[in-house]
This record gives sequence, C-alpha cells and structure tokens, in this order.
Amino acid sequence: MKIVIAGAGKVGEVLCRELCFEDHEITLIELSEKRLDNMIGLYDITGVHGSGALVVVQREADVSECDIFIAVTPDDETNLIAAITAKSIGARHVIARVRSPEYSGQMGFLRDAFGISVMINPELEAAREVMRGMRFPDALSVESFANELVHIVEYVLPDDSELAGLKLHEVGRQYGDVLICMIIRDEEIIIPHGSTTLEAGDHLFVTGSDPEILRFMSGGHVRNRRIKSALVIGGGRITRYLLPRLEKYHIRSKVIEVDEDVAEQLAADFPRVEVVLNDGTSQSVLHEENAEHYDAVIAVTGVDEENILINLYAAHVGVRKTVTKVNRTDLLTVLKDTGLKSILTPYRIIANQIVRIVRSMANSEGSNLEAFYSLAGGRVELLHFRVAEGNRISDIPLTELDTKRGLLIACIVRGKEVIYPRGDTCIQLGDEIVIVTTHMKFDDANDILANGRATR
Repeated sequence: MKIVIAGAGKVGEVLCRELCFEDHEITLIELSEKRLDNMIGLYDITGVHGSGALVVVQREADVSECDIFIAVTPDDETNLIAAITAKSIGARHVIARVRSPEYSGQMGFLRDAFGISVMINPELEAAREVMRGMRFPDALSVESFANELVHIVEYVLPDDSELAGLKLHEVGRQYGDVLICMIIRDEEIIIPHGSTTLEAGDHLFVTGSDPEILRFMSGGHVRNRRIKSALVIGGGRITRYLLPRLEKYHIRSKVIEVDEDVAEQLAADFPRVEVVLNDGTSQSVLHEENAEHYDAVIAVTGVDEENILINLYAAHVGVRKTVTKVNRTDLLTVLKDTGLKSILTPYRIIANQIVRIVRSMANSEGSNLEAFYSLAGGRVELLHFRVAEGNRISDIPLTELDTKRGLLIACIVRGKEVIYPRGDTCIQLGDEIVIVTTHMKFDDANDILANGRATR
C-alpha cells in the first residue's frame, strides 16, 4: 500500500520502521529538514520537506494517490487540518492523532463531517491499556475485539499449577468456563483440542467472560483477586481519562497531585475521588497516604525517572500491581531488570494501534475482515470477520463444518451477546466471529473451510 506519514517524531519513526518492514511504500512529510534527512538515511522511505497541513506539500507527496494518510505531528490542529486536507484531495483513508480532551468529545462529529477514518488519542488509549491491566492484573497481554466485548488474555501457567498435566477436556468447569485458543510452548505454536495436555510454563491465550477468566487463572495458582483500590500519582490527561473507568469497575481511587490548580480542578471534576495536594514522588508522602495498602499504584507523572522510583518503592512495600509510565526509549531496556512489569509507553501504544489499523485495512481490501492482529512473531493471526451474505458457514452446527487444521473459532458476537461456541453452536448471518489461526491471508469467513464447504 502507498502510505504517507506527516510527522517524524517518536510515533512517526515507529510507523516508518514497522510499515517499511511490511513492504509498504512510505512517504514521510516533516518540517525539520535535519530530522527528515536522518529518517531517510535510516529507513527505505522517500521524504518531502514541509508542513503536512499544506496542500502544496501534500500534492508534492502524492497524497491524492495514497491509500492511507497518517497525521502524527505533535500539534492537534496541524493533524486535523492535514487529515481534512488529505481526504479532500483524494486520500482513501486518513488517520489523525488528537490529544486534546476537548476534541475527544467530538471525535464522532469530526469523523462524520470530514471523512477522517480514525482519530486516536494517546492518553485515552493509555488509560484503556491501564484498565485492561486492572481487569486482568496478572496477564502478560490482553487483546480486545468487538468494541472491547471480547478479550483474549495471555498468561504463563505457573510451575506449581494444579492445571499442569491435565488435558483440556479434564479442566472442565471446575477451573472456569473458558476457551483456550492457543498455546505457545517453547517456540511451538499449538492450536489446542480436547486431548491437548497443559504443561507448566505454557503461554496460554484464553477467552471467556471476565469472571470466568479470573476464576480459571486463580485455579492455575495465579494471584488474581480483583483489583479493588488504586493510588494514582499525577493528575494529567491520562488520569482524567482513567478515573471514570476506575469508577465504572468499582475500583476505589485516590490521586496525589503536586500542582494546586490541577488538583483543585480534578477535585471539582471528580467529586467522588479523593484528591491529595502533595508531592507523590516523595516516599514519606507515599507512606503517609498508605500506598502499601492499595492493590495498585499507577505512576503517570510527566517525569519518567520519578515514575520508576515511585513504583520501585511501591513494589518494595508489597503493592500487588504497579503501572509505570515511561516515554524515554533508552529507559525501557534498563527496566527489564527492575521487576516492574506493567510499563506504559503512550507513543508505542498508539504507534502499535495504528500499525494494526493499517494491517487491517491492507488485509481487508475486498473482504469482510473487521480487524487483524498478529501474534508470536507473525506466526499466528487473530482475525475478526463479519459473516456476510453468500457465506457457506451459517446455520450449520460447528461439528459439521469441515474447517482447516490449525484453526479455532474463539467466539461469536451476536449483537451485544458474546457466545463461546460448542460443537452444536451455529453461526448466523450478521454474526461477528473471532478466529485464531496459523494460516495466513484469510480474506473471508468462508476461508475457514478446508475445501470451501461444510460436511453436510
């Protein structure tokens, strides 16, 4: 695909690196000539010097001929103008990064009025990422589908797990009514069936309702008590998006903020949240505020080093879950040896999300593919299809579908209902299905069939 990226900051660089690797044709627009030359030297891209918001610059970059235009400069207004301009001169799809909470409230209007395909807010996405971690506190990763109705959770089966040595059909409802979609064992990918045996150290990818996933993980001796309280250090944008989500899931929260104006505004906007005006980076303050009694400490100040020190202290006093915001790439390698596992890097979150959106667009050309995720170094795909007219899989029990090997139907979304299928389950027209497969390049729900047919 022909892709034009406006903005060569951290997000823009990740996009250039990842999308070049996937053999897309990339043109980068950047206002800094020095930065542009550096990027052209690093990656197999072409570049145009200038502002991505100017139509003359966009025409030089052949935006009118591109499949996807992505605006990720540091400025919201520049990104919006660039996206609107790109759409008006012929770009097929446009994606814009927009950070301001004021714009977030009218994303739907901006999409509909100006044809912006996707608008992404880094702080909002970071808050969503934090909440996924709060809901499944010991998971290694959580992938979400169908407007977050469906979650596929990855975790490692502990050495002392009583699940180790059991076959899937033996696990049964005693440990949670869940579906194990995939197992990574050493470097082997396993799409499991009823006779598959679980082993300690397996990376399990599990789906089901939230309570059932947690019950299953608890049966595996993972400490999965629900998070009931969270101490948030820093009252910036991420916190503003996070607080209503914590409240929705009945997680009691307290915020420590050092800036008086910010603290007062937070207290006014969130009257049910306790807001403390103090320096949350001080260990004495954390002790005074009983940090050790919280289930989670979320450090999202504007200074990476302070966030790291806050959560090193929190981990030391026994806090079960820590979330640490880190923007500087050079600190990420150092953090591997600290024991801090939940690292929040907003620019990486949205860069990865944009890459996924681009992959979905690239893979859905001429198909009914809704979403596309790549796992295990590209060896496994999670695919989200809508079952359209002319399909050959609906109204037939799954046991009668001659599906390909190395494939599993993880769930079916019917309206707002999520169905975890059994052998007698039938897919219906209009359903959304989530598929885990080792096969590549599925374009249509019918591709799950071994010979394009059912066994009937």
